[in-house]
Amino acid sequence: MALLAQYVVGGLAVGSLYALVALGIVLLYRTSRILNFAHGDLATFGTFIAFALISTAHWPFAAASAGSLLATALVGAAFFFLVIRPAKEATLLGKIVITLGLALILQGATAVFWGTDTKTMPFPLSDTKVYRLGEVVISQISLGSFAVGLVLMAGLYVLVQRTRVGLAMRAVSQDMVAAQVLGIPVRRIFALTWGLASALGAAAGILLAPVTLLDPYMMLDPFLKGFAAAVLGGIDSMPGAAVGGLLLGVVEALFGAYVSVKFKTTLAFLIIIAVLVIRPEGLLGREYKRRV
Repeated sequence: MALLAQYVVGGLAVGSLYALVALGIVLLYRTSRILNFAHGDLATFGTFIAFALISTAHWPFAAASAGSLLATALVGAAFFFLVIRPAKEATLLGKIVITLGLALILQGATAVFWGTDTKTMPFPLSDTKVYRLGEVVISQISLGSFAVGLVLMAGLYVLVQRTRVGLAMRAVSQDMVAAQVLGIPVRRIFALTWGLASALGAAAGILLAPVTLLDPYMMLDPFLKGFAAAVLGGIDSMPGAAVGGLLLGVVEALFGAYVSVKFKTTLAFLIIIAVLVIRPEGLLGREYKRRV
């Protein structure tokens, strides 16, 4: 039982980061109905900005992280204004292809600026210092990442559900035309959503960097896991994205421990297939009905 609890705690720590990635995906999809396939590369780019600020500019970790989140948010917002908005007449598939193009551009920019060699991210928390919660052992870095992940998820919930900006975001996601009629600055809300989603991805990247190490493709696997978590919880449900991320982290940890470590990576794809076949709207998503 103690070993099971150990795996669950470890899975929750990783799952909280999957949830951050999933929340960024869901936030964009709810507002603009676009699946951003550059989400992982935006997160990687933001993580490398934090690395540069720490290692080259010698900023403190907290200031470098805040600066990278702001820079990544500005990149995401600029991409909306300069590319997505002018291509508003493009099909859904066309917009997805545009985000794939951004992903390739960011991959190339990351390789040019920082190279392709693996780098180590300076981090204030230790992977060797551990705490005991009864018979469960958790490292300082896992506990810190889990705590920060929960704080960011709670902060996003408060922003969306308890503020005027969040009300505007929900109004735009429900009916963009009606929101415009009511005087809501729809384009600014879209830009804010892109920036916020990009910053969430970068936060996950910074927290994952000490474990995965830094390279231009470091967020490929976490992005796929975050996408799987979003599908599992419900692609239009923010609580579902959080639950899906935590649940995926736990299931992945238990699968690797009791079934197979080799096939643990493929579990996310199996979950996507199973959810789309059995319950396409996800665990907490709503069935989408369209009147013809």
